[in-house]
Amino acid sequence: MSAPPEGLKRDFPLARLTTVRTGGAADWFARPDNEEHLIAALRWADEEGLPVGVIGSGSNLLVADDGFHGLALKLDGDLAGIEREGDRVICGGGYRFPSAAAKSANWGLSGLEFGVNIPGTAGGAVRMNANAYGGQLARVLEWVEVCTAAGSERRTPDQLGFTYRHSNLREGEVVARASFGLEPADPGEIKATLASMRDRRREAQPSGIKTFGSTFKNPEDERAEGRSAGQLLEAAGCRGLRHGGARFSEKHANFVENYRGATTADVLELMAEGRRRVHERFGVELEPEVQILGKVSWPDGWEL
Repeated sequence: MSAPPEGLKRDFPLARLTTVRTGGAADWFARPDNEEHLIAALRWADEEGLPVGVIGSGSNLLVADDGFHGLALKLDGDLAGIEREGDRVICGGGYRFPSAAAKSANWGLSGLEFGVNIPGTAGGAVRMNANAYGGQLARVLEWVEVCTAAGSERRTPDQLGFTYRHSNLREGEVVARASFGLEPADPGEIKATLASMRDRRREAQPSGIKTFGSTFKNPEDERAEGRSAGQLLEAAGCRGLRHGGARFSEKHANFVENYRGATTADVLELMAEGRRRVHERFGVELEPEVQILGKVSWPDGWEL
């Protein structure tokens, strides 16, 4: 193995970087603070044949109990900042998306309000094509700087292959910066919109507990009859359902909570049971929205 770039750490615990607080350690971990350091880390991992995972806000992430046998990255420094250029806002890939919405409001710029309820980073929002409450990422996204082992390149939204909760960004391709074209508006009105959106989220979703975002994607299957994943799970009797230290939230059945020292295996067992119940009742196969880092063994019964 060649010498790793400066700043890489061995056997770094990842659970504390996720909102659900489960999972093991990464074999290697780094906090690149600029594009040069990010590319150097990606190049080293590529040369060593190591998989790469990015830890954003950790809000949509489930780490294997056995950890991640590769290089985990958390963007820092210049890659986790924000700046304004006229009506354009440029976020580092590691900058929190709700903070980008709030900062834009302070600047009197409208268009990112939906981001206040997306508990991730700008880079994660692009990778997952994250939209909420009618907001459309692709509507305001101008370009992204994507870093790989070969260097960096600028891509436009039409090059990102956006579909529901998906982009064509592959492993080893990391969003270093994202530019959003916004519209001038009254800061007071924008802030009022943000407050209303926060209230709606608080009323509908659990907060202040160890959980990640939505567990399953909302299905497009006609048999769902327009119901969300949460509504299907609730109708299938999953609200409050428990396995080990994990449970489906009493407030929103599509949220898994770590309420008592859960392991990732507990979460996977609970997800499998919820998926089985929904399929048994409605014939709908729910697909995970949460991202998995590391190798996990899906429980018996996951394949329907």
